[in-house]
Amino acid sequence: MAAAEPLVLAIDQGTSSTKALLVDGRGDVVARSSAAIGQTFPAPGWVEQSAEEIAASVRDAVAACVDPADAPRVVGVGISTQRESLVLWDRATGDAVGPVVTWQDQRTVDTCRELAATGAGELVRERSGLPLDPMFSALKARWLLDAHDPQRQRSRAGELCLGTIDSWLLSRFGGEHVTEVSNASRTQLMDVDRGRWDDELLELFAVPAEVLGTIVPSVGPFPTTRGLAPLADGTPVLAVLGDSHAALFAHAGWRPGVCKATYGTGSSIMAVAGRATAAAPDGGVCRTVAWDLGDGPVQALEGNIRSSGRTLTWLADLFATTTEQILADAAATDPEGVSLVPAFGGLGAPWWEPDASALIAGLTLGTRREHLAAAAVHSVVAQVEDVVDAVAAVTGGVEVLLADGGLTRSSELMQRQADYSRRRVARSSVADLSALGVAHLAGLSAGLWDRAGLESLDRPADEFTPQQTTADAYARHAAWHEAIDRSRPPHTDIRRARGGTASPGADTTDRRNRTEDPMSSTTSRST
Repeated sequence: MAAAEPLVLAIDQGTSSTKALLVDGRGDVVARSSAAIGQTFPAPGWVEQSAEEIAASVRDAVAACVDPADAPRVVGVGISTQRESLVLWDRATGDAVGPVVTWQDQRTVDTCRELAATGAGELVRERSGLPLDPMFSALKARWLLDAHDPQRQRSRAGELCLGTIDSWLLSRFGGEHVTEVSNASRTQLMDVDRGRWDDELLELFAVPAEVLGTIVPSVGPFPTTRGLAPLADGTPVLAVLGDSHAALFAHAGWRPGVCKATYGTGSSIMAVAGRATAAAPDGGVCRTVAWDLGDGPVQALEGNIRSSGRTLTWLADLFATTTEQILADAAATDPEGVSLVPAFGGLGAPWWEPDASALIAGLTLGTRREHLAAAAVHSVVAQVEDVVDAVAAVTGGVEVLLADGGLTRSSELMQRQADYSRRRVARSSVADLSALGVAHLAGLSAGLWDRAGLESLDRPADEFTPQQTTADAYARHAAWHEAIDRSRPPHTDIRRARGGTASPGADTTDRRNRTEDPMSSTTSRST
């Protein structure tokens, strides 16, 4: 390696850890590190983190990744972050006020239900592109302000700052209150078409505009860094993205006919939306901003699954074993009629049913741990396919599912995904894809490569093709959707399966009830 070769540093602040990667001009990772962070659960459904611990984990990860001798070669920093989690802090001192209320938190379910009863869901969906759901940031913002500034006096006076994790880190290590547009698009406070805070949404959720940061493109301008040794103060931040958006960018997800699935604690399924789908109808998936490279926001379609990897860790904890053993158990057997619906905090996309209950169906005296493990793995692939199917219905087709995240290390799970989905699955061979994606964007901003060079970067992947018969896949579809129906409240209209706001008399077509082969549709499929 040439002594003067420039490097970019990527920081990926996730739910369970902060990772740092050093990437060279060929796009290769030359150093990496990780710093774990914890969660607390102070009440049922509440999930919190410490903003100070998150900031400390960033400092630790950077210090462990960057050799002081290499620090002068770092030409810029990229930051990817967990989304929807929210921080409130004091503008003068920079200290957090209260806990981080995370994306997994469900404390606002009742408030969400009350707002939905007023008919607010239609406005929220139209303006923000997102369904009215406790996962998103707006209700967390209302809760934090009610708890710490109930009269909103400090907020309106500009004494408090409220923001997603990217905004918190940019303030802590840069000193300015800004929010990157892909993260802002997940707050439910931004007009997804105009890329700015929406006055009606701010009023609905009782969030004063003065407490929020300025929305900026994914390439800034951002404040320069300070206090991130061994980096020199003044090192530029060149790129910021939400973690799922960064993973899509690393996959070169702007190509047509592809959709990305990140298999983490939960799962994000995302595809860039063409111009014709920018105003996608309610179909169980959200509209969001993929990124803005300085020439305007690129919209995407996304569905979020609350529990995928978390389902396997839950089962591992239940049986006092490891996630690796659960995956091994699943590989050795078939569910044999057992279905597991992991609605621990309700169901996300495409159902958006906060009142759904977790359940296990099909138990017999012969059911063993291996069958439960196989059912847990099946719940992951079935949830992913439900969202991919909804994306394909809007975009016109998904030929290849691009896979990344911790669970993709299981080739058995990837093969089951291909079999169930009847699509090709391309598993990234590169770890830490969110960090790599924001490194790619930072490198583009730094001039390490141009857009053509970015397109040509090596993206090694393992491919899985369907091997199961269509009839077997159809039977699994039917059993899964039967279990989904049982998990949902008796009053729930099946129309909510595709967006949650259909009016009485609307078309209620559901894939479970089609008379034709459900594997054949107007969407393009790989066979």
